[in-house]
Amino acid sequence: MFTVVKNGIVHAPENIGRKDILIGAGKILMISPDIDIHNSIFDYDEIDAGECLILPGFIDQHVHIAGAGGEGGPRTRTPEIGLSELTTGGITTVVGLLGFDGMTRSISDLLAKAKGLEEEGITSYIYSGTYELPTRTITGAVKSDLVLIDKVLGIGEIAISDHRSAQPTVEEMIRLAAEARIGGMIGNKAGVVHVHLGEGKNGMSLIFDSVSRSDIPITQFVPTHVNRLSGLFDEAMTFLRDGGVIDLTSGFSSKHDSPEAVEVYMGLEKIIRSGLSLERVTVSSDANGSMPVFNDSGELEKLAKGSVKPLWNDICKAIHEEVVSISTGVALITKNPAKILKLYPKKGIVSVGSDADLVIVNKESLKIEKVLAKGRLMVDNEQPLAWGTFEKQ
Repeated sequence: MFTVVKNGIVHAPENIGRKDILIGAGKILMISPDIDIHNSIFDYDEIDAGECLILPGFIDQHVHIAGAGGEGGPRTRTPEIGLSELTTGGITTVVGLLGFDGMTRSISDLLAKAKGLEEEGITSYIYSGTYELPTRTITGAVKSDLVLIDKVLGIGEIAISDHRSAQPTVEEMIRLAAEARIGGMIGNKAGVVHVHLGEGKNGMSLIFDSVSRSDIPITQFVPTHVNRLSGLFDEAMTFLRDGGVIDLTSGFSSKHDSPEAVEVYMGLEKIIRSGLSLERVTVSSDANGSMPVFNDSGELEKLAKGSVKPLWNDICKAIHEEVVSISTGVALITKNPAKILKLYPKKGIVSVGSDADLVIVNKESLKIEKVLAKGRLMVDNEQPLAWGTFEKQ
């Protein structure tokens, strides 16, 4: 079966104008101003994208797909995420990870959930590891997880500057990054160390020290939640200026989080005004993770569950506030993470030969109307067409 998506303005993420897109076997086969296969002997479906923008499928590199939480005991463990929650947010490629709880949850559980999402229709990968060091793996070593398990792209999220972390030393971080780098090289993977940043007093100092005291390239570390605090974000900008990669978390605001939280659009504006490039900047959601609030004594006061929805909402806000163009904003959750995670050009771009992952949005409101994952229509008229095995329909 073939599919032709017609009449949409394609941001690939670069704006290439109004095009038709021919899809077959889950791949983009042709992009042209006018594709007419009405007289073809093949069966095909046609999707009219008139008055819409066609974007690459979104890549969310930080989702707790197998659940997270546990800071307030067993009842505070979040459940596994459902397929439709991801697809209605435009997510066609997801990277799952564990977090605080590496005791009652395992990397094997995470891998199984990732395989389940793949069977249900989207592309999924994982990071091996948890907050702690020595961290959890499947094979017993970071290096062999990367080499032997196809879905493992890196290690994370390793927690620093957080009272919930294992308080790792510089030597431990360097050793971990070395293993990730070697495993990545042998397995032809990104081998990144995805680092969770908390609100602790040491900020990003452990990452800076690990880079300065070793021969590990700065790009091996990908710090996330860098916009949690304004001071932390200033450190992240220094890291970016030094050649590093940074990942902003969607949904942070001074109203609902810390008074020092930096909203995504404000962070992007600050980066641009400093003359820094956004090519090594990404945004992820931290979806399905617990969102605990602790008092000054470190006691849990309240807990919520993260969603993927703020990811596209925050990009839209940056576009509507004219901080970034549509193409630049879209690249933050498509092309940029695809390159950093070594998934490009299979993912993150609308191009002949790439996977047929497409998000079709209203030209004016930027509201997500349709989502295709590997050529399959998953969302239509804002409603899911495909559901996870145990989701309510």
